[in-house]
Amino acid sequence: MNLLAFDTSTDSMSIAVQRGTGAAGLLCQHTAAGGAHTSTHLIPEIQRLMALAQLRFDEMDAIVFGAGPGSFTGLRTACSVAQGLAFGAAVPVLPVNTLLAVAEEARWQNAATPVFAVTALLDARMDELYTAGYVFASGSWVQGCGERLIKPENLDWNGTDVLAGNVFAGYGARLPAQAAQTLALPTATALLRLAPALLARGAAVSAEQALPTYIRDKVAQTTLERAASKALAGVAP
Repeated sequence: MNLLAFDTSTDSMSIAVQRGTGAAGLLCQHTAAGGAHTSTHLIPEIQRLMALAQLRFDEMDAIVFGAGPGSFTGLRTACSVAQGLAFGAAVPVLPVNTLLAVAEEARWQNAATPVFAVTALLDARMDELYTAGYVFASGSWVQGCGERLIKPENLDWNGTDVLAGNVFAGYGARLPAQAAQTLALPTATALLRLAPALLARGAAVSAEQALPTYIRDKVAQTTLERAASKALAGVAP
């Protein structure tokens, strides 16, 4: 199976190309700063990795991208690049939920345990987190709690899940202190590990049907909203 995967939903840009599987397979990957660098670096790095893997885009079984939730700009960039490459090569697109990718990356870091329960957390900015719960058992993922947007202190932790994501530096003091924590991002290699099962379930779509996954419907507060929030909190504007 030949796959190209990339994620730009966080401050990190992650890209991977898989040619074949098993002992004869080849994996080429690249991780770098995302954000403002993504628009200028994503496509050149994809082209470089494709050349290293000696693959053409029309030889891919699918183009996989982190569909969100995450940075609005990052999601739009990843989706548009996936659409453009897939449309030109006439191959399908596989959008993958970034919280599921976080869960998979955390499972991999924890020695790929046969049963793994995790609450995935991604920084949503504006003092909020994206979260969802998953359980890996019998070789596949099952989603428990659906995707939500919450304040850190409103996390409804069940007392057993590993907490995984990129939120601990900024919000760790407001999360359950007794919970095990794993720093994990929605890496391109996590997307590649998830892809076969998702493709087998028919999750791939045509290029024109690929869409980002948004939970928050608003990017930023207005000046008046920020002033009102500060006034309620007793902070001088």
